[in-house]
Amino acid sequence: MSGHNKWSTIKHKKGAADAKRGKVFTKLIREITIAARLGGGDPDGNPRLRRAMDAARAANMPSDNITRAIKKGTGELEGVQYEELTYEGVGPAGTLFLLDVMTDNRNRTNPELRKVFERHNGQLGSAGSAAWAFDEKGVIQVAKDQADEETIFDAAVGAGAEDVQDLGEAWLVRTEKEDLDAVSKALQEGGMETTSVELAKLPKTIKEVGGRDAEVLVNLVEALEDHDDVQKVSSDFELSEDALAALSSQ
Repeated sequence: MSGHNKWSTIKHKKGAADAKRGKVFTKLIREITIAARLGGGDPDGNPRLRRAMDAARAANMPSDNITRAIKKGTGELEGVQYEELTYEGVGPAGTLFLLDVMTDNRNRTNPELRKVFERHNGQLGSAGSAAWAFDEKGVIQVAKDQADEETIFDAAVGAGAEDVQDLGEAWLVRTEKEDLDAVSKALQEGGMETTSVELAKLPKTIKEVGGRDAEVLVNLVEALEDHDDVQKVSSDFELSEDALAALSSQ
């Protein structure tokens, strides 16, 4: 989920990503293919492709898989033609969702996502129903052992970042989307290894949820992330401390 909150950290600690490595690879391959199709197969001249390749390597994807995905994007190998779509929705407690989708059949994807929302007390929205509540930003994560607060703040803000946040076990650096690659490069040149570099849709205002709504929302996000065509889920909620405690104890 593209909220970059404590819930995301807990999910990674619990190994949710590793348990679904096959799906993770599928989504990464689609992103690499689309990036190569739109911007060419040279990562030096295609920042989106470079970020996708870095994410694939971080997930331990074999180099041959990355190369094939690039060639499918550039047309050197035959492959499925995907289109990029954004879906918007509303969840319990008035929470808002944006879904980055890649599909080869929108007539299949649309009703499937509608059913996912309906099963979790939500509904698929029309264009504009949720997008107004988000800004697209650059987001970089750096492990705490890579730098202290003063070092990463000076390097990040000096390169044009907006701010640096403490996520507990990692630093989160936020940038304007056009500054993402410059800030990422500055951190790496400063000796700080990044764990993720991406464009993300971040909520302008956060809604805190707990109790039954929190449980339903967690299930909704996991069901959306599990859908083959959904590349990324963005929402505007955070779990209350009680809800986080309950989740981390499971």
